[in-house]
Amino acid sequence: MAGSATGPPAHQGIYGISVAAELTGAGIQTLRMYEQRGLLDPQRTSGGTRRYSRQDLARVHRITVLLEEGLNLAGVSQVMDLEDENEQLKQALKEARS
Repeated sequence: MAGSATGPPAHQGIYGISVAAELTGAGIQTLRMYEQRGLLDPQRTSGGTRRYSRQDLARVHRITVLLEEGLNLAGVSQVMDLEDENEQLKQALKEARS
């Protein structure tokens, strides 16, 4: 996936945790908890600093929506896993058709 005129690729980790927290409205500890629960997997610098991508930020927004709809973190995890699997299957089907 290439970058666009508006910035780096969506999967490239560019935001530190404090910026990611500000952009998503989630607290720093919340982002760390999402990572511990396997809901997020930000990139790391060689020194271990978390770097969040635009895709990570979108994922935090999706988690927030699911929590607001009444799911607990276990339910959010299951939904996110199913959505990820569905996206992978769509991509595989698209590649198989081309």
